[in-house]
Amino acid sequence: MNLEAVFGHFPVLESENLVLSKIKEVHVQDVFSIYDNDKVFEYCGIIPKHNIKTVEKMISHFDRDYNKKSRIKWGIFLKSQENTLVGIIEAMDFNQKIDMVSIGYYLAEEYWGKGFATESVRMLASFLFEKVNVNRIQAEVMPANRASKNVLIKNNFMKEGLVRQASYWSGKGVVDLEIYGILKNEYV
Repeated sequence: MNLEAVFGHFPVLESENLVLSKIKEVHVQDVFSIYDNDKVFEYCGIIPKHNIKTVEKMISHFDRDYNKKSRIKWGIFLKSQENTLVGIIEAMDFNQKIDMVSIGYYLAEEYWGKGFATESVRMLASFLFEKVNVNRIQAEVMPANRASKNVLIKNNFMKEGLVRQASYWSGKGVVDLEIYGILKNEYV
């Protein structure tokens, strides 16, 4: 696994419609509008944040986690409207022994159903397989989260099973999770 591709310098990823790039202080209002919406985190192990000061601190935590080489969070920006943040996508739990990484994503409600999550996951999978040389990408999804499961299926992830009462998610307690995964040879 080539972690230097991720953590050597912050990678910027581009597609036809989107740019995945670093979330900065200037984006605090857009990040706050995502975290302030309870609906966005209905199926996530993230507690919504209703205080903009808390969100300002979180952005510095994004940098801290990146510098610790533990996770990377990209802002999902519209290419047509530079600096319009539509969501966040992340890669975490880099397991170098088996070249595996986990991903997660969430979008501002006004951008749901427009294909941006699907396009973002496609871009991230391409980067992780081609540049970082991972062998496996996985995502954990609450069983009721149909939209997220559809995003993964459209990107050729396979449902591998249900892990019952095996995780504690903030704000949700002990939850069942479906595991979706894709291997490099399935991506190519």
